[in-house]
Amino acid sequence: EAARNLGTGNVLITSTSETYGTAQYAPIDEKHPAVGQSPYAATKVGADQLALSYFLSFGLPVRIVRPFNTYGPRQSARAIIPTIITQILNGQKVLKIGNVTPTRDLTFVKDTAAGFRAIAAAPGLIGQATNIGMNEEISIGDLVHLIAELMGTQVEIHTEAQRLRPQNSEVMRLRCNNEKLLRETAWKPDYTLRRGLLETIAWLQKNAHFYKSELYNV
Repeated sequence: EAARNLGTGNVLITSTSETYGTAQYAPIDEKHPAVGQSPYAATKVGADQLALSYFLSFGLPVRIVRPFNTYGPRQSARAIIPTIITQILNGQKVLKIGNVTPTRDLTFVKDTAAGFRAIAAAPGLIGQATNIGMNEEISIGDLVHLIAELMGTQVEIHTEAQRLRPQNSEVMRLRCNNEKLLRETAWKPDYTLRRGLLETIAWLQKNAHFYKSELYNV
């Protein structure tokens, strides 16, 4: 409403791949049904629809940006990648993890930020949602072992009950269809998963004192 009153010329709404729920087909394009499997996801679905209503009702130049699983330096301790890396940095060989079978489409934060800028500048993307992602997926279990490999160690996984989402809430598969972003903008990712993880590991090695790996952060 403030943007409408001020005549703001460009409004970007940060959505999330969680609005899709578990993939009903993959890769997930922007036409995939919305499924709020958690209160968080449901509020994001609602926010997207409210934003679109302002475009349809008042012509507010809204663009909905839907990132898939952004990671990188400075990420919250509650996210899976800092959880894995900080436990390894703390010398743990048996990592406390939740469900290891879900898959995620992981996008390095610099590529996500570049996607936001590209969408903001694209005249054809007003009044609609656009995905940002890699069109790749990796299971949490495979991610744990990839990070351990990059850090020169081997680990075991202990599935801890308190880290498991309720069964019907867990999003089991996410893989991004990024064709729209590639078609409508000049965006292309600069980071592979390995390169992004190495940069993230290097940052966390210097900043591990900000994290408490022994705690489960919700």
